[in-house]
Amino acid sequence: MARIKPQTLLLQSKKKKGPSRVSIPTIILYCAVLGLIVLSMVATYRHWSRRSMEQTSARSKFEDIDSTADPKKYDLPGYAILNTSKGNIVVELFKDGAPEIVDKFLDLCQKGHFKGMPFHHVIKHYVIQGGDSKGLMTTEDWTSKGKLRGQLVTSPKHEAFMLGTSKNKQDNKSFELFITTAPIPDLNDKLIVFGRVIKGEDVVQEIEEVDTDERYQPKSPIGITNVVLKRGI
Repeated sequence: MARIKPQTLLLQSKKKKGPSRVSIPTIILYCAVLGLIVLSMVATYRHWSRRSMEQTSARSKFEDIDSTADPKKYDLPGYAILNTSKGNIVVELFKDGAPEIVDKFLDLCQKGHFKGMPFHHVIKHYVIQGGDSKGLMTTEDWTSKGKLRGQLVTSPKHEAFMLGTSKNKQDNKSFELFITTAPIPDLNDKLIVFGRVIKGEDVVQEIEEVDTDERYQPKSPIGITNVVLKRGI
C-alpha cells in the first residue's frame, strides 16, 4: 500500500469544509416567528376563555329570570272564546296591559257570570255593549258620540274589534263588556281595553246588523251563551 505524503494530507484537509454557522439575522427571524406563534396561542386562549365566561354569565342570568318569574302570570289563560247565538268570537286578552281587569274577567268567566249575558246596546259601525248595567249612557249620548266619531283623533287601543270595559267603578259582581266595531276615540276616557278580537270579526259584524229600536236595543234577544278560556289557540 502506497504511503500518502504529509503534503498531500495537508492539501486534502484544507479541501474539507467546516460546519456552517447560523447568521444573526436568521436567529432573529426564528425568534420573531416563535414569538408570533406564542402570542397567537395566548390570544386564542384568552378569546375562548372570555367567550366561555360570557356564556356562563348569560345562562346564569336566564336562570335567575326563570326562578324569579311569577308562575301564576304565565298559567293564566290568554284567550277567551265568546260563544254567541251568531257564532264564536275569539279574543286575545292583554294580560300585561291590563292585568287587574283581565284577572277580574277570568274570575267572572270561571264563575259563569257571562252565561246568558245579553248585548243590550248595539250601535251599527260603532260598538256592541253587554253587561249588568244599561245606564252607562243615554240615547242622546250614544247618538252624539257616534256623529263625532269621524272628527276625533284615533287611539291605537280603540280601533275596531277591541274588547273593553267601563272605567266607572264596578262592584265585584258586575262587569260591563264592550266590543268596538269601529274606532271610538271619543270613549277613551270611559273604556279600559283589555283584549282584541283575533277571530270571528264576521260574527261581530253580524251582531251589529241586528234590528234595534230607537234606543239601540236589539228587538230580538242576542248575547253570550258561554265563555271558554284557553291558554293557547
